[in-house]
Amino acid sequence: MIHIKRFVFNPFMENTYVVYDDNKEAAIIDPGCYEGYEENELVAFIKQEGLKVTQLINTHCHIDHVLGNAFVKETYQVPLIMHEQDLPVLEAVSSYAAGYGFANYKPSRPDKFLKEGDKHSIGEIDFEVLFLPGHAPGHIGLMNEKERVFIGGDVLFDGSIGRTDLPGGDFDTLIHSIQQKLFKYHDDVVVYCGHGPETTLAKEKNSNPFCAIH
Repeated sequence: MIHIKRFVFNPFMENTYVVYDDNKEAAIIDPGCYEGYEENELVAFIKQEGLKVTQLINTHCHIDHVLGNAFVKETYQVPLIMHEQDLPVLEAVSSYAAGYGFANYKPSRPDKFLKEGDKHSIGEIDFEVLFLPGHAPGHIGLMNEKERVFIGGDVLFDGSIGRTDLPGGDFDTLIHSIQQKLFKYHDDVVVYCGHGPETTLAKEKNSNPFCAIH
């Protein structure tokens, strides 16, 4: 069974997820923790639940999703896993972090790359890797259709979509990613978004003003 804990970190109100299986093996996805109290909140939950963190995953590498990368890597001695096409996005963060008020940002380097169609496991939980560019050039999502769970980063939100005006973004590409790749999955799939509350594919297929198909 998939267990998911959401934290809301940093001024961008970014969703950081801890995903773990029944055996307590866990991944931290998109760590946005920057302040010490945010790091402490994440560590306290992991300790309280007795989790063993084995990996760090970035759905994409905009600043709000990677602020805690170095902290997680150092604290838990785990690999950073992402899509290779977002490496320039990750590398660019150091050049502008201070301008956004994150003068103490610590850069990180990936250890493994995922690509479209890969099967990726968090403990006993198996995910399919979806390549979903448009918001970021190397954006990925993790789909478990059996349990109707999708970890989606900033591709699709409750009633909205990821912004496409940042470097590497493209509106038409994002809409194609959503409609042609993501919307083919079951309506009951719950989308765990990079910002805001969860939603379902059914809701977004029917009423999202940017990408609805019904």
